[in-house]
Amino acid sequence: MADVLLGADLGTSGLKLVALDSAGGVVAEAERAYGYDRPAPGRAESDVRTWHAALDAAVAAVVPRLAGTRVRALGIAGQMHGAVLVDGSGAALRPALLWPDQRGEPHLARWRDLAAGDRAALGNPLAAGMTGPLLAWLARHEPEALRRASAVLLPKDALRATLLPGTDPAVTDRSDASATLLWDVVADDWSAAAVAAADADPALLPVVRPSEEVVGSARLPVGEVPVVVGGADTPLALLASGANTGAQINLGSGAQLLRPGRRPAPSVDPVVHTYADTTGGWYAMAALQNGGSAWEWACGVLGLSWAEFVDAAASVPAGAGGVVFRPFLTGERGTVAGPDDRGGWIGLSAGTTRADLARAAVEGVVFAVRTAFELLDAADREPVLLTGGGARSGVVVQLLADVLERPVRPLGLRSASAVGAALLAGRGVGMDVHPERDAGPLVEPRPARGLADAAARWTGA
Repeated sequence: MADVLLGADLGTSGLKLVALDSAGGVVAEAERAYGYDRPAPGRAESDVRTWHAALDAAVAAVVPRLAGTRVRALGIAGQMHGAVLVDGSGAALRPALLWPDQRGEPHLARWRDLAAGDRAALGNPLAAGMTGPLLAWLARHEPEALRRASAVLLPKDALRATLLPGTDPAVTDRSDASATLLWDVVADDWSAAAVAAADADPALLPVVRPSEEVVGSARLPVGEVPVVVGGADTPLALLASGANTGAQINLGSGAQLLRPGRRPAPSVDPVVHTYADTTGGWYAMAALQNGGSAWEWACGVLGLSWAEFVDAAASVPAGAGGVVFRPFLTGERGTVAGPDDRGGWIGLSAGTTRADLARAAVEGVVFAVRTAFELLDAADREPVLLTGGGARSGVVVQLLADVLERPVRPLGLRSASAVGAALLAGRGVGMDVHPERDAGPLVEPRPARGLADAAARWTGA
């Protein structure tokens, strides 16, 4: 009986599931889409039961393909940041607060007011959607929910808790803990000063365990399956890619620009994030909240499917007829743009077409990616690895190469984060699996006429 590993990627707008065989090949995969709630401007929430239902549906979809196999373990990758209050059984007490949520913004002043040494030890830019500021908002506005909570979890940990009734839900890993604004990157442990800034009981913090550690067994349609702690989606995409040098871009709902091999160091006002990976190391990340989500919005406004949208964008020359698109529909973290910045098209004329608007939207996100990429100080000219949904579009890949002025290689993994989660699952049960990486062709830059002018218009907009 062949052994397989399951990896799930709990994204903001959908869940992806892959099954890897012992040779690292994807033998089955499934995807289930869902939205998240926006109960008011600046708010982003999700019912944890929606995530569980999506996982159940994805597992049911792959079961027919797994006949005659033995599922050895399950790993979960999760969207980073956010906050999920749970009781002692792991049941969520209220909808999860997600990373696009801006309610923590007024509370960031508490982090700015930390003693210089405590602030520098966090080693990260301040972002409202991180766990610490969201906890501060909960303490101020929903103290009763906080009082009833047994733990505050990250999204993947909350999903895992629903699979493991009877086990202690208060478990996370370094990769997620380091992205909470509650983590001291120098000491590699929770920061007492930051926890105090969040006005939270330290007892709410989960225990940090190795990402590959088995913490229980879930009853799935394929049998009793060991479940490992799991990790954040971004470092698991790095794990799947096998990259330990150079730069990698993950272009999904948001965009994450990554450089592995980071050394954590104190910094009072850093411009890039320093996060733990799932193997004991660190990586640098420049992040955008508005990536594919801005394209999804544009598709809805223009009345185009994704395929129609990219076809329309490809049909228009660089520069989109002078139209400029700013993608910051939900604001940003303060480096590429600020929390109060917003998006939209400018430079329209009576002759502007839907195709121009589509082209401008594609260009606008890519120009924002380039601005974030420059923060990584990637002086080398190594090809950039590209993962995520953006890697599936030829016009996006070529435009990235043109704008970054370096080769881009799409990584042929439908869900790199889900594959990374499956690799963690394998490590937890003693299976050392190396995924098949069907890298796409190396796309060389060939900037089109008008692209430099379009970039200048975008920068000055």
